[in-house]
Amino acid sequence: MAQLQRDAATPVSEIAAAVGLSPTPCWRRIKKLEDEGVISRRVALAEPVAVNLNLTAFVAVKTAQHSEKWLTAFADNIRRIPEVVELHRMSGDIDYLMKVVCPDMAQFDRIYKKLISVAEFSDVSSTFSMERLKHTTELPLDYV
Repeated sequence: MAQLQRDAATPVSEIAAAVGLSPTPCWRRIKKLEDEGVISRRVALAEPVAVNLNLTAFVAVKTAQHSEKWLTAFADNIRRIPEVVELHRMSGDIDYLMKVVCPDMAQFDRIYKKLISVAEFSDVSSTFSMERLKHTTELPLDYV
């Protein structure tokens, strides 16, 4: 599993050799992980700057609305904004936190206007990443 998280394109034969299995049982284990939803999908990861996504913003939202209907409508609308790459329902002082990627501040302003048009908020604040110091898609597997 760790090798697949590092590079999903690794040939099954290499993974099998690394874990001491022959390729067929190794492939079956990988297939089982997919069937059980442990592996949700295999993707290619693009570098944001290489695809002109130079600005990363974290948008914190507070709302006075806490109904299931409001949340469903809000989440559905946010899913339609491709620049919002993560949306989290939070505990604590803010209700929702979004990660937004886009080329520049002018584009962020357009996205911000979309965000505030999709739902009623009591407060919205944005902070901007100056430098990405750590980034990984690999989950720690010590808890399996």
